[in-house]
Amino acid sequence: MNTLLQQLKKRRLDLGLKQNDMMLRVGVSRQQYQRLESKGNPRLDTLELIAKGLNSELMLIPKEKLGAVLAVLEGKAADEWEADSEGPGSGQRSSSKSVSKKSLSDDPWQDLLGDDS
Repeated sequence: MNTLLQQLKKRRLDLGLKQNDMMLRVGVSRQQYQRLESKGNPRLDTLELIAKGLNSELMLIPKEKLGAVLAVLEGKAADEWEADSEGPGSGQRSSSKSVSKKSLSDDPWQDLLGDDS
C-alpha cells in the first residue's frame, strides 16, 4: 500500500492538478505543498484541508476490514473477497454465505464496527 503522501500526490495528478493549483484550492503555497508531498509530516488539520481540496476524505479503517475496503475499491464483489480471505477451496461456503448477506457494493459499511446486526 502506498504511503499517505504518495496517495495525495497520485490523487492530485489524477485530478489533473499541479502543485501550484493547491494554493487556490487549500491556501497552501506551491513550496509548502511540494515539501509536504516529498517528505512532509503534516498536521491532521492540514491533511483534512488537503483532502478537502482533493475532493477526498480521510478515514481510519480497522485492519480486519482493510481487505473488504480494498475489494470494494478494486470493484471486487463481496463473495470474491470472502473467498480470497478464507483461502482456496472455500468458494462454495462463501457463495452460500453471500446469499443471506448484502454485498459490500450494496452496503460497504456493513459490520464496520464489528456488530453482527
